[in-house]
Amino acid sequence: MTGGSAPGDRPARTAGPARAEGPARADGAPWAEFGRQLRSLRRAAGLTQLQLGLRVGYHHSAVSKLEAGLREPPVGLVRRLDAVLETGGELAALAAAPREVPRRPGRFPADPALFAPLPGADAPAGQGAPDARMWPARLPAEGLACPLHGTAGCAVPDPGELPVLLGGPGPAGGAAPAWGADDGPAVAETELLHGLTAVLACLIREAFRHEGRVTAVEGLLRALARWAGEVNSAGRLPYGQLRLGAQYAQVAGRLRMERGQIGVAMAWFGHGLRWADAVRDASARATLLSDMCTLVRLDGDPSLMLGYAQGIGAVDARRRWMATLSDLYQARGHALAGDTAACRHHITLARRGFARLGAQDHLEAPWMAGPEGAMRVDSAIGGALRDLAVATGDRAAARRAVDATARSRAQVPPQMRSARLLLTLRLADSWACAGDPGAAVALASEALPEAVRSRESMVTAELRGLHSRLTGQWADLPEVRAYRERLLDAGE
Repeated sequence: MTGGSAPGDRPARTAGPARAEGPARADGAPWAEFGRQLRSLRRAAGLTQLQLGLRVGYHHSAVSKLEAGLREPPVGLVRRLDAVLETGGELAALAAAPREVPRRPGRFPADPALFAPLPGADAPAGQGAPDARMWPARLPAEGLACPLHGTAGCAVPDPGELPVLLGGPGPAGGAAPAWGADDGPAVAETELLHGLTAVLACLIREAFRHEGRVTAVEGLLRALARWAGEVNSAGRLPYGQLRLGAQYAQVAGRLRMERGQIGVAMAWFGHGLRWADAVRDASARATLLSDMCTLVRLDGDPSLMLGYAQGIGAVDARRRWMATLSDLYQARGHALAGDTAACRHHITLARRGFARLGAQDHLEAPWMAGPEGAMRVDSAIGGALRDLAVATGDRAAARRAVDATARSRAQVPPQMRSARLLLTLRLADSWACAGDPGAAVALASEALPEAVRSRESMVTAELRGLHSRLTGQWADLPEVRAYRERLLDAGE
């Protein structure tokens, strides 16, 4: 998941001739209060829009749009405006504050399927409360930003202050909220959204240790969708509910995907995309498209994967992390198609983009920062090179896949057991593609019992590919026969 949707910095432009300031138009715009305050501070400093634009490295027309409340201010620009106008961070605080996104009559909801029947099991939310020991103190947590305030660092209510969100005894007991009651939720809307985000963070931390967590996520998501529909029926845009709904839908889709339920997973991702589009959540759209790339890769469809991958980069060209993610998935799509030149080109672009990620990229996509980011990039590149070797028989590409996958595997934290298992199988398969079945068998043997027991679709796909490579070319080798025996023993 990702952080808030504030766009990255734009490059400075050459200033044109000064224009007279137009009439203020901020009253009905989503960033009206920010625009009014910026205009007041600029005038107090004795600056024209042109002069302020020159000092912060933006065209004066951009300053005009900000003052008119027509544009969400980039985080980097807000910091420069605070510095130039010597506000002591006043504009940054204002930009982080919640705001009502005005509903446009006749235009929302644009998609008739926005509140369509939801996929998955029609089960109640009461599948057990999350472990209070995993309760986050602030947002973002587990990559989940606040649905109202983005990455501003919102505190979350104590679990004991929340009503029962899972349909049974909650972390500290209490009565379940009346989602559809006339008097509204029992908790203030903002606090309830904060609390539901914290619940999802806990469920993500527990998801792969408790099989039932997928039902808990989907149960809460259904309740959240009903709440959004009721807010919409009352004449308000359910902004926070839909943003949080997109995050829940992404987690639900990933959990279904891990269980091999591809159709249900794609349906959840589709709902998440519609909700993200309705509230213009660019970060959610990009990460949902990346998950859809993974789904179609499991189906071996390179053309559809490339379409989704290119869509990631088209969400917002100013966000470097999105461009990097797009290049990684395009590399894998071209690898599936056997296009060596295009695959290598996008690997180069992805490495270059990753090296240029800045603080705002890391804030919005914390999973692409530091060692974890390097692990994910090497994993994707290793997967692309292995896929390319499978498609073309290029053993040099397979050896490069070995190097990238080994680097990624070495950086996997101990608690990420599934990731380590997947990368162990991929590394073994890369050795098989490189023409070294002995190394492949040695690596795979240690992981076979756990891999055979796993029900995760990506682990199963890796094991199936490795088995095909080993038994297809070296079935008569003693070590491969021993591998097949161990595989049979592990399956008993």
